[in-house]
Amino acid sequence: MLGERVLTKRLFDILFAGAAMIAATPLLLLAYVGIRLSSQGPVVFPAQRTGKDGTVFTMPKFRTMRINDRKRSVITAPRDSRVFPFGTFLRKTKIDELPQFWAVLAGRMSIVGPRPEDPKIVDNHYTDWMLETLRVKPGITSPGALFAYAYQDYFLEQTTPYESYVEALLPRKLSLERVYVDRVGFAYDMMVIARTLVTILQMLTGRHILGTPPESEAARHWLPSDMPLLPR
Repeated sequence: MLGERVLTKRLFDILFAGAAMIAATPLLLLAYVGIRLSSQGPVVFPAQRTGKDGTVFTMPKFRTMRINDRKRSVITAPRDSRVFPFGTFLRKTKIDELPQFWAVLAGRMSIVGPRPEDPKIVDNHYTDWMLETLRVKPGITSPGALFAYAYQDYFLEQTTPYESYVEALLPRKLSLERVYVDRVGFAYDMMVIARTLVTILQMLTGRHILGTPPESEAARHWLPSDMPLLPR
């Protein structure tokens, strides 16, 4: 049964990623031209991330920051000056994530799975229950990724983005990822994909407060009793 589930997920990943790359060709060209005109440097940035079983891999993203400014915090603050204007557009629309379909085709990622984290954050801040999210392949979208996309500006401090991320946003995000790992399945993946499309549309149309995630009740098990999931 487990082998069939893994095979089904892999087959879906290949078909979905291949179709998405073809359908997104105009957006890929838009990103390429826009980055070239906006900032000197490579179009694609090879981000190092921790994947399944703690294996570090290269996750491609369209570059949204100026090259000389990347050595500061690995967490992007709200209104981060390192991000050039076209990069802000790519981030808001999630077009910057499109190159990750190549990582899906290569078998390093899935369409749906816990969002991969920077190795330094994993090594320094993951607790035992957080490490359980590394049991499955990382994904392009996930319950935790949707939560971070919608609410990161409520939790990240402009002057201390790294500290506020690991203290406030990381545990909330990973509590949702932990629920995903426990419930992983094809039908659940389809639901997450549908929620992803709806969330992006809502964010682009100015609705920055989303509904309570369906995983919220189970996610509270992994959070301290004095840490509510949603911002107050």
